[in-house]
Amino acid sequence: MTEIQARLFALRDEKYRDFCANLTPTLDKGRMIGVRTPAVRALARALSGTEEAARFMEALPHEYYEENNLHAALIERIKDYEGCMEALERFLPFIDNWATCDMLRPGVFKKHRAALLEKIRGWLRSGETYTIRFGLGMLLCHYLDGDFSPEYLALAASPPSEEYYVRMMTAWYFATALAKQYDAALPYIERRRLPLWVHNKAIQKALESSRVSGEHKAYLRTLRQKD
Repeated sequence: MTEIQARLFALRDEKYRDFCANLTPTLDKGRMIGVRTPAVRALARALSGTEEAARFMEALPHEYYEENNLHAALIERIKDYEGCMEALERFLPFIDNWATCDMLRPGVFKKHRAALLEKIRGWLRSGETYTIRFGLGMLLCHYLDGDFSPEYLALAASPPSEEYYVRMMTAWYFATALAKQYDAALPYIERRRLPLWVHNKAIQKALESSRVSGEHKAYLRTLRQKD
């Protein structure tokens, strides 16, 4: 057992491991330790910038789910855009579950949205489930507010994937777009430009959102399709 693995096992909560195992059915429970995300992030703060962290980030693939989460948390703490992107590109092929994918939100990206957008285009064409999901997540986080452009909706609708975790993130993206950019996003629903499952799931998530008005929800209900 490595020193970092030992530190993670010292934070173990077996009930939480069982909870996480139910939420991430694509992972073998034997690869889960059971460490809560705040504890993982606290460990990342303690390790960030150390030689131990650098060695850990070079040692891919990792054995445990929480090691991947720790790796993601360490990437988030890199303040140099180029360095962060280099570490991220190296790590993306090793992401094997939605939870690790979705916790990875580097703060430095907020200041480099033009360069990030070109990376997103490549990730969406990668053919890799969690790389595509990460790209969609970045579109959702960074390009639905002040930096929004209608072309990004077409970009989000573009990955030709039947993978559940890609389809679900696409639905989340369009549900959020219906909350933040309703007029631009609505034609994708009205004209049925999304796959049937994604279409209905996006409407469902929009109906569950407190950010979508009652008037808009009433109309969206009329646009649900039958399987």
